[in-house]
Amino acid sequence: MELLFWFGFAGVAYSYFGYPLVLLAWGLLRPREVRRDPGYRPRVSVVLPVHNEEQNLPRRLANLQALDYPPELLEVFVVSDASTDDTVNIVRKFQATDARIHLIELEERGGKAGGLNAGVAAASGDVILFTDAAIEGEPGSLRALVAPLADPKVACVSGEDRIEGGGGEALYGRYELFLRERESRVASVVGASGSYYVQRRELVPRFPDGIAPDFLSVLHAVDHGYRAISEPQARGRMGAIRSPSGEFRRKVRTLLRGMTGLFAYRWLLNPFRTGSFAFILTSHKLARWLVPAFLLIMLVANVILVTDPLYGVLLLFHVGFYLAGLGALAGTPGVRRHLAARIPAYFINVNAAIAVAWWRYLRGERMEVWNPSNR
Repeated sequence: MELLFWFGFAGVAYSYFGYPLVLLAWGLLRPREVRRDPGYRPRVSVVLPVHNEEQNLPRRLANLQALDYPPELLEVFVVSDASTDDTVNIVRKFQATDARIHLIELEERGGKAGGLNAGVAAASGDVILFTDAAIEGEPGSLRALVAPLADPKVACVSGEDRIEGGGGEALYGRYELFLRERESRVASVVGASGSYYVQRRELVPRFPDGIAPDFLSVLHAVDHGYRAISEPQARGRMGAIRSPSGEFRRKVRTLLRGMTGLFAYRWLLNPFRTGSFAFILTSHKLARWLVPAFLLIMLVANVILVTDPLYGVLLLFHVGFYLAGLGALAGTPGVRRHLAARIPAYFINVNAAIAVAWWRYLRGERMEVWNPSNR
């Protein structure tokens, strides 16, 4: 039973701490350079799928207009996925004064994949910028995003979506950005920022229902022998999701679509085919998705071993961690304000979402039609 406890502990520790340390050492010993050309200016088509985004859309379109990029090399396609609010009218108002903005109206809801495919089919650019309505890019972010595409080995470049605030989602977001930056130094990231990334037009896949597009874009690029990287200078800001329940639903949706994508491209887990990327994909995605199982093994073993003084103390820490997190999730006064409780809360929320996503995936459920998260 002790072996089981430490096996579970090792699984959790490696997923969240051991893997980043491996990346740090790897980047120091065998870094791979990316050739960036600050003057590289391809024609860019922005694809922005939306559903009922009247609250965020004016700010997002104004933000795209303010990008420091040659106007004649930029076009924007807003794809309305059967919006029922004022989304379409907002786009038309912008169209009246800016010929670069185009509206594609889908009469029936088809989900994000359908919106992306419609936008890509209409685009004329050499590079596609995939984005959403919730993020605001810095003026120079597009120039920074396309600069690494001057390297012929790079096909996909992710921006950095910085979540405002100091809660669990924001801290977890910074942790993910750190991993992407380190993965970029040694091989490829395993997933782009779904709210802000670019890809060479000729390597944009046809997006099927039920697979996370940002994850699929990276897998498709690597499968064709290219790299996908993160660009720290391509920064954007977005608000945190306002409620733990909203974050939970978003996570389940994202994870379910990620699992569908991973197993659709499961051959990329083969190190004899993809080399170091197989290790990165296994460590960042698959090992992370097994953490709920590791946590359950740890907890059950800890309860059985409670009569041992060492494991009795460990069980106190174990229970205290979960109580603090659950208290913050429940909104208990005096608990939810403290960072020491918000971090366990986010950790519990994420791993509960992973467990639910596994359950739904194994039952054969797939998810495509979505509602924007309330940020």
